[in-house]
Amino acid sequence: MTEFLVVIVVALVAIAAATVVAPRIGIAAPLVLVTIGVAASFLPVFASVYIEPEWILAGILPPLLYSSAVSMPAMNFRREFGAISGLSVLLVVGSALLLGVFFMVAIPGLGFAWGVALGAIVSPTDAVATSIIKRTPVSKRVVAILDGESLLNDATALVLLRTAIVAAAASFSFWGAIGTFAYSVAIAALIGGLVGWVNLQVRKRVTDSTVNTVISFTVPFLAAVPAELLGASGLVAAVVAGLVTGILAPRDLSPQNRLSDTQNWRTVELVLEGAVFLTMGLQIKSIVTNVESDHAGVGPAVIIAVGALVLTILVRAAYIGPLLAVLKSRSRHAEKLQGRLQNMQQRFAAPYGAQEAFGEVSRRQPSERDLQRFAVRVTRGLADIEYFRRQPLGWREGTVVVWAGMRGAVTVAAAQSLPEDTPQRSVLVLIAFTVAALSLLIQGGTVGPLVRRLTPTTDAATVAEQERAERTRIIEIMKSSVDSVGELRRPEGDPTPQDLRESQAHLLAVLEAQRAALLDARDNGTFDADVLANALANLDASQIAIELRGKPQP
Repeated sequence: MTEFLVVIVVALVAIAAATVVAPRIGIAAPLVLVTIGVAASFLPVFASVYIEPEWILAGILPPLLYSSAVSMPAMNFRREFGAISGLSVLLVVGSALLLGVFFMVAIPGLGFAWGVALGAIVSPTDAVATSIIKRTPVSKRVVAILDGESLLNDATALVLLRTAIVAAAASFSFWGAIGTFAYSVAIAALIGGLVGWVNLQVRKRVTDSTVNTVISFTVPFLAAVPAELLGASGLVAAVVAGLVTGILAPRDLSPQNRLSDTQNWRTVELVLEGAVFLTMGLQIKSIVTNVESDHAGVGPAVIIAVGALVLTILVRAAYIGPLLAVLKSRSRHAEKLQGRLQNMQQRFAAPYGAQEAFGEVSRRQPSERDLQRFAVRVTRGLADIEYFRRQPLGWREGTVVVWAGMRGAVTVAAAQSLPEDTPQRSVLVLIAFTVAALSLLIQGGTVGPLVRRLTPTTDAATVAEQERAERTRIIEIMKSSVDSVGELRRPEGDPTPQDLRESQAHLLAVLEAQRAALLDARDNGTFDADVLANALANLDASQIAIELRGKPQP
């Protein structure tokens, strides 16, 4: 027990130290932690450490993916969903099949089914590993695409892994595999959405911020565990629960509860992400020892892993190229509609203008609700066009998307979940580990300088002017939203306690109206996500300060 506590304390100190030191020495913290883990694996105290793969796949990944989904701008996720779904499904399946052929040829006696199983393990990018890219000055669209891809592609890979393992023991059914995947995603999305909604309905009735945060820690598992028991993807369920929470929480939860959530979940993310990379490094010695005990060659396995990594990068590049062309074509097509949508939006202000604009796309008589929905669609359409116009994806961004697709600890954990009777299991686990380690070392170690080299020099004055214009528009929306609150009755003479309570209630009503207006703007996508998030954070801080002033002092 004492040794276990020592390990935990040392791990926490290492995570904290790596987080502080890594930026100063110009190396990503995950790489520092993997190195520490590799060095520690040769110490006697860590000789008997074995990391159960289910602890990674079922214990660490759900809360990490949930937290990432909560903090991800939902509007950007919607806008990039076409690219995200293609990278998460088509690219993973295509990479796994091509890698399956490669492994079948490179590893004698393995067979295609087990080759595809290893390909499915190696194919998905790692949600934790891609956190490295967030520390670079990369395009927000690139971050949204990589974030969304890493949230969903693990589910595709794990379903494909299960299918390949079954196919190795029995016959393979293509349509059966498609049906299994569709069922896995659909049931997971349903459970995740339900858990996310119920979670907010419960937590908005809990006023204690500490208790509220404790409840939030259970949400990813409340979504993932039932989904897994029903044969669906627990990871997708956790992601959907996070997306629902991220979208609805600003309307349902108090600022105090959301602030507590944010602070505590950041700590959880830091510890879990660090633990993932530490455990990855800690397993190197045992993995190599298992290969040697099976009288298999470590050298050939490393060479095969290098070939597999090169192949994954080439396949990714071959997919990203046409994807960028398709996205560019869609953006050009959308820009052609911009004038028509702007004309429709201008006509909404005129009497019967909305009905006339609606009549251009539908022949039926619209209700008031139809007109409201149509106005929202037009507003979102214009906002989407502006978003794609201001942040185009060219060869620079495409290169970053290709190079930032890193593998990580999930690859190692998935490999260790292979059945014990898997042919040459120890070699397959070593190959998966080497691919992940080389990906982190080579791609993770160079992606920062690559981004800085490829990112065009921007005029600081222009960027500042754009942000200033965004903030001005936000202030105008906030001012116009106050009109719905009404005037505050001004007291005659010195204010009474009742006057002070009315003043506080009026200020809170103003903040609530402003928050509702900003959240509507968020849902329509009419502002930059980061600028809008800062404005909402300022509103939360103002509300917390007002409520604290209004509390009776002990």
